[in-house]
Amino acid sequence: MVEYQLIVENKDEIDRIDKYLVKKVHLSRSQIQILIDEGYVKVNGFIVKSSYKVKPGDIINVIIPPPENTEIIPKDIPIQIIYEDNDLLVINKPRGMVVHPAHGHYQDTLVNALLYKVKDLSGIGGELRPGIVHRLDKDTTGLLVVAKNDFSHQKLSEQLKNRTLKRVYWALCEGEIPWDEKRVELPMARHPVYRKKMAIVYNGKISITNFKVLERFKGYTLVSASLETGRTHQVRLHLSHLGFPIVGDEIYGRIDKRFGVKGQLLHAKEISFIHPRTYERMSFSVPLPSDFERVLKLLRQKY
Repeated sequence: MVEYQLIVENKDEIDRIDKYLVKKVHLSRSQIQILIDEGYVKVNGFIVKSSYKVKPGDIINVIIPPPENTEIIPKDIPIQIIYEDNDLLVINKPRGMVVHPAHGHYQDTLVNALLYKVKDLSGIGGELRPGIVHRLDKDTTGLLVVAKNDFSHQKLSEQLKNRTLKRVYWALCEGEIPWDEKRVELPMARHPVYRKKMAIVYNGKISITNFKVLERFKGYTLVSASLETGRTHQVRLHLSHLGFPIVGDEIYGRIDKRFGVKGQLLHAKEISFIHPRTYERMSFSVPLPSDFERVLKLLRQKY
């Protein structure tokens, strides 16, 4: 562990703390923002946000924790394989499973499970993301396609880019949606302050979702979301922006303990793509997870 203590001098330029530290500490701005988000940066003894503006006399303490062991160890974790051949797998991911190792979470991920069950995975994604063509959030359930070799990975990635790899999600939203169908097209990017969130930003990357109401309840609505783009948190942010956050979404909605479900009720229900080697259009669909079905059953009985 390395610790720095800095005192802002009168001659120092008044600036955001992340920009100030880039000039003082040999780390990138993104690395500094991670340290700030995780509470390793304090000003005058208090944790601050990246947007905090330093002033003369501020005492800044920066702790750089020791590097974590990033070795990815194969692990016998149960996963549901919907389809498998020599080129790819289709997985039904459970709630609570992180897709690939990342800072602070290097074990018990889908990648750990895949490395145990599958001899070969593509290397295009790098050491921490072998085989991973696209991702699902930790508490989002449902379908993922995984590449076993670089040829398949490249072809599937091209389909993502060209929008021929199709994905449909189901989500239970708070509120009674008045429309039947809606196409949402908005620019989005990382939130400028809360780095774990995405936000609607005028100069961000375009994101497109086609929503359709499937079922209405008193105070809730079940919708399908067909993706044209696949930005991080896209469906969650779009629904929250419309005023109908997903039930259980603690980042874009609110903590809701009424249904006893941990995490957002968002399920990647359908996926279709052209097989990279046979050129056959392949389509898969999986049922909603039991906790999602339980909530719908409760709403149907109650409302």
